[in-house]
Amino acid sequence: MNVPFLNLKIQYESIKDEINAAINDVIEKTAFAGGPFVAQFEEEFAEFCRCQHAIGVGNGTDALWLPLLALGTGQGDEVITVPSTFIATAEAISFCGATPVFVDIDEQTYNMNPDLLEAAITPKTKAIIPVHLFGQTADMDPIMDIAKKHNLYVIEDACQAHGSEYKGKRAGSIGEASAFSFYPGKNLGAYGEAGAIVTNNADLTSKTKMFRDHGQARKYYHGMIGWNARMDGIQGAILSTKLKHLESWTEARRKNASLYNELLSNVDGIITPREADYTRHVYHIYAIRVQNRDELIEKLAEKEIFCGIHYPVPLHLQEAYNFLGLNKGSFPVAEKCASEFVSLPMFPELTEAQIKYTTDNIKQLL
Repeated sequence: MNVPFLNLKIQYESIKDEINAAINDVIEKTAFAGGPFVAQFEEEFAEFCRCQHAIGVGNGTDALWLPLLALGTGQGDEVITVPSTFIATAEAISFCGATPVFVDIDEQTYNMNPDLLEAAITPKTKAIIPVHLFGQTADMDPIMDIAKKHNLYVIEDACQAHGSEYKGKRAGSIGEASAFSFYPGKNLGAYGEAGAIVTNNADLTSKTKMFRDHGQARKYYHGMIGWNARMDGIQGAILSTKLKHLESWTEARRKNASLYNELLSNVDGIITPREADYTRHVYHIYAIRVQNRDELIEKLAEKEIFCGIHYPVPLHLQEAYNFLGLNKGSFPVAEKCASEFVSLPMFPELTEAQIKYTTDNIKQLL
């Protein structure tokens, strides 16, 4: 049996007629850069996130970078985040001219440990970016309380958390702004690059809309030095089409995760993901923790079961961030988890037979 890590083709086949019609509509109307299809998706996605505004941009990195700029983040500022995330979280901070400051993660949820947050705040701190890793929200109430106490902005990195919830609130609706990625493999994925900023802040919305379009509120009149960070029309139309199916796909992911949990529970040498009681996990990634994970991945591949690692090297140990002067041991929980994570196959169309075949082989190999 073959068990791919991800299968985008099977999802496309299930909604092929809808997708092809949406793409054809964009082509017929020649609405390729921004335009009505992007505007429609923005309205629909804002409603989905239970927020007032959504701004479609070129990718998830734009979605992290632009709100930081709009909130005045710049040279000499510090922004607190976690080392357990994709590098885009820190890149967005760096490209504002600010410095990323890391705090360690909670070993149960793999998200920011709020108990460590306040100690990382200095007079230079401008904002906090909690990352909703793997599809589970960070513990936002204490993070928001600390931010309010110190007059700091909170920008949610919700790039892996489409539809996740924190105490009944949608991911992305809690902080001053939030960033979503629609990279093709995401729970809501484009057929190329795309992202969105979600916020209830009208002024931030206005600024980011200008910045994504070369700093212009109307054509050829530039109120600021901006950038080209527009979402294209085809991606907007595709995302509108796929958004209608997102809830059913999320439930399928949750069902798959539940089966994984059941079949891997009480197996020596495996730590399965924990869903915190305050969140609704959407399982963008289903990551177990094991020892000798490279050997396990290699042996599973021999059985045509294909896994991944998210993320093998925490950001503070990446060569790109050597200048921060942080060494191994700086964030022990993040480092420990990074050495143990194995991302198992996870997508809505994954079958019960594929999950059982995967877990049976994991048990045998361990």
